[in-house]
Amino acid sequence: MKAIVLGGSKGIGKAIADSLSSIGCNVVATSRKEIDTANLSSVKKFIQKQKQTDILVLNTGGPPPKEFSKVTEKEWQKYHNQLFLGFCILLQKMRVNDGGYIFVITSGVIREPNARLVISSAYRLAFTAVFKLASKELAARKISCVNIAPGLINTDRVKDLGNAEEMAKNHPMKRLGEPREIGDFVKGIVENKIKYLSGVTIVFDGANSSFVV
Repeated sequence: MKAIVLGGSKGIGKAIADSLSSIGCNVVATSRKEIDTANLSSVKKFIQKQKQTDILVLNTGGPPPKEFSKVTEKEWQKYHNQLFLGFCILLQKMRVNDGGYIFVITSGVIREPNARLVISSAYRLAFTAVFKLASKELAARKISCVNIAPGLINTDRVKDLGNAEEMAKNHPMKRLGEPREIGDFVKGIVENKIKYLSGVTIVFDGANSSFVV
C-alpha cells in the first residue's frame, strides 16, 4: 500500500510514517520543501506529482500561540490556507483509492478552544466539519476517515507552547504522550483493516480533557 504523510519529517508525522513503513507500506513522508499547505501553488504542484494513494495523512504544524486581539490579517490569511483550504484542496483533488484511509491530525482545541491558540482553534475546527461531511461521501467507496486530535504530545510544537516538565507534572498521567503512540494507533487501524471506524474524532490526550462527548 502507498501512504502519503504530510509533515512526515518530524514529530507525530514522522512517527506515523515510521509505523506505516514497519508494516510494509510504501511511504512518501513530506517536509515543507515538498509541500507547504500555506502555499496553494505548492499544494497543486504536489497533487500533480502524487496523483493517488491508498493512505493519506493530513498533518501540518500549528501557528504560534496568540490571543484573538493580537492576530494580524496576514496571519489569518496564511493559516486559513495552511490549516483549512490547503487540506480541502487535497481532500477534493487527490485520489485516495477505494478501500483506503484518510487520517487528519488536528488538535484537542477542536473540543476545548484555547484562548492562546485562537487561530488553531478556529481553523482546525472548521476543517473538522468539512472532514466529517466528506467522510459520508467517501464511505460509499469504503474509504475510512479518522480525525486524530492530540493533546499534550512530546513534540517540539508542545515544547514551544510552554514548560514541558510543568505540563507533564500537571497531567493526569504525569507525562506527555509520545508520538509513537499515535503512530502505532494509525498502524493498528491499517494493519487490522478496521474499516467501520470512520467519520470519528479520536481525542488523544491521556484523560486530560474535561468534556464528556
